[in-house]
Amino acid sequence: MKTDVGGKCVDKEKMAKKAMRGDTKAYGELIHLYQEYLYSVAFLHVKNEQTALDMVSECIIKGYENIGRLREPKYFRTWMTRILLNAINDYYRKNPVCAVYEDACLAITESPNAGISPEEKIDLYQAVDALPPRYKTIIILQYFENLKISEIAFALDIPEGSVKAYSHRAKEKLRQYLKEDYLYV
Repeated sequence: MKTDVGGKCVDKEKMAKKAMRGDTKAYGELIHLYQEYLYSVAFLHVKNEQTALDMVSECIIKGYENIGRLREPKYFRTWMTRILLNAINDYYRKNPVCAVYEDACLAITESPNAGISPEEKIDLYQAVDALPPRYKTIIILQYFENLKISEIAFALDIPEGSVKAYSHRAKEKLRQYLKEDYLYV
């Protein structure tokens, strides 16, 4: 897939192939292309800027150490997503009580979005955060990061049918959570 970066066209798949052969510059360029995406996924999970940055750093290091294990260069982004999600899961295993909303609420209320009040955004983020971990991950990847079902299935190492089923169940739970005052009862 080609992307326009700084006025020049970049073939991400070719870059991934170079990185797989040990080209550190190519790996660095790929990370540069995906750093905002990785941070966004991490932040939506951990709700804390510094922790999200730590998770991304850990992901980048593990990705670099294991780039030779990537089988398909076209799946570099989803492969990195899988590494990031594993780092986040490890973090939660080590720190089970981590529901920090201060950074998230600040970021939500400062970002303009037509037609959605800051209170509605906070309710949505709280509802997503209240989902079981598997559902939460799928909703974040599907609706916040716009990954395709096939990419999510690859990142989570589950069948596409399971992704669809989890997505449907997650949306049902979100509908329940977002009913008037459901989160505050």
